[in-house]
Amino acid sequence: MSFDFERLEIADVILIKPKVFEDERGFFMETYKKSEFEKFGITTEFVQDNHSKSKYGVLRGLHFQRKPFEQAKLVRCVKGKIFDVAVDLRRNSKTFGKYVSTILSEENKNILFIPKGFAHGFLVLSEFAEVIYKADNEYNPSYEAGIIWNDEDLKIEWPIKNPILSEKDRKWPSLKEAIKRGWI
Repeated sequence: MSFDFERLEIADVILIKPKVFEDERGFFMETYKKSEFEKFGITTEFVQDNHSKSKYGVLRGLHFQRKPFEQAKLVRCVKGKIFDVAVDLRRNSKTFGKYVSTILSEENKNILFIPKGFAHGFLVLSEFAEVIYKADNEYNPSYEAGIIWNDEDLKIEWPIKNPILSEKDRKWPSLKEAIKRGWI
């Protein structure tokens, strides 16, 4: 096996720890292997790759795509360190409105699988961070949505209290308001 798979507190969100082979030249690791992912129940077919670079204190999120353009994601931080968050937006789930978080970094090389039906966001904890992720549905700007990062009902314990936000990320509604708008 090239990976260790670990279900987080919300069992459908999976932390993936790749086997890393290091020597004096550097390292090698597989970041995705369809057969091993499928053995663990991740049968998602990815169709789009994204790459972002952000400086310390930047918070991107909490983003999601509304139906029918929901996206599952496979997220990793290739430079720097991030605090990564997934919020369960599946109305029929026992964990609806709950979140899980983990640290993804170039040092730990961990990967996070986030299924459809979740909002996603991350906060940069290093001088800068580069994050790459695969998505199983193409981005559609007409179906873009989000939840405000500091929603009092979500109670996310962000490690930085005053993050740098885009204008769009400052204006997302609360989870309750997103439900009223019919986004969830």
